[in-house]
Amino acid sequence: NYSEAASHGSSGGADAGDTPLSDSRALIADSIKHAARKYSLPEKLIESVIQAESNFRVDAVSPAGARGLMQLMPGTAKELGVNDPFDVRQNIDGGAGYLRQMMDRFGGDVKLALAAYNAGPGTVEKYDGNVPYRETKNYIERVLKGISA
Repeated sequence: NYSEAASHGSSGGADAGDTPLSDSRALIADSIKHAARKYSLPEKLIESVIQAESNFRVDAVSPAGARGLMQLMPGTAKELGVNDPFDVRQNIDGGAGYLRQMMDRFGGDVKLALAAYNAGPGTVEKYDGNVPYRETKNYIERVLKGISA
């Protein structure tokens, strides 16, 4: 569940900014609930994407430049109206909105939507849904495992 994932995801102490970790956890949980309702997505799916993307680190930055809990690339974040990718509410709303777009684009197929979230929708289309990248396959597996956990 969320609290277990969050307790494993921090480097200890407080996260980005001066917000105590417990306040950050409550904000993340509330933001997940809100985004799940807004975009008609299971809370567990959003939690599992966050776990796989950033391990619940608000300040996470990938080598490719993806930022925040749901690891939004700067261009994608801008398209989604996310001005501050390290803002918990904006990041989760943007990431969940993008995930909903991918779900709609790929006919509600969670595996294809996750592949698109990870590797890009063009890649999923290029390979007719069978993305050959090991990283993407592992990503889908991790997220799906998190949903069923």
